[in-house]
Amino acid sequence: MIALPPQPETAEGMGRETVGATIYQRLRSDIIMGRLRPGQRLRLDQLKEDYAAGASTLREALSRLTADGFVLAEGQRGFEVSPISAEGLHEIAALRLLIEEHGLALSFAQGTLEWEAEVIAAHHRLESHELRLEAGDASEITAWRKCDWQFHQALIAACGSRVLMQTHAEVFDKYLRYQMIALAFRPAASRPEHQALKEAALARDVPGAVALLRRHLQGGLDQALALGVFGPTPAR
Repeated sequence: MIALPPQPETAEGMGRETVGATIYQRLRSDIIMGRLRPGQRLRLDQLKEDYAAGASTLREALSRLTADGFVLAEGQRGFEVSPISAEGLHEIAALRLLIEEHGLALSFAQGTLEWEAEVIAAHHRLESHELRLEAGDASEITAWRKCDWQFHQALIAACGSRVLMQTHAEVFDKYLRYQMIALAFRPAASRPEHQALKEAALARDVPGAVALLRRHLQGGLDQALALGVFGPTPAR
């Protein structure tokens, strides 16, 4: 029997996939950035208008976001944005710390000169936004969050594990959501902490970097709890 070559995807099929991926990314970004608030009901009629997408495309995107943990599916009641809590913030921060500490150790041991150059470049981009924020330019907050993610990814980029990098990125997105909703920029602390992390990376100082990272995350947690975003601080 002569094997037939695989049939190419139709333009229509590829178009649906592209639209679906775009809607998924837009919804995901809007949840992470806090434009869709925790606990908000995601009504298809409103979403169809806001995202110019059909019901089936939206349901598929919402199902993917449910699997990601950003959306809750409530049977016949539909979908809503996953809530946030002090407990959830502690859990995400602890998981991020666990992954990032391991990544730092691997990356510092294997990093090349090219890796060092990328760490320096990522830090330079981050610091430029932090300086603007310190000067009162709040329009830079979203760009700063992106550069913050890129800097922390750069620190562990030489770890040699694609799975670790992908897992870190996924956990960081969940942490970023808390940042955008519950954590504020700490100009007196964040910029010097990032500077010290860069210097620890160049010195290949794993214990120093881990201690700095723990202090960096704990400062954000303490601030969020002090601001009362989640109500009274739960007993731990």
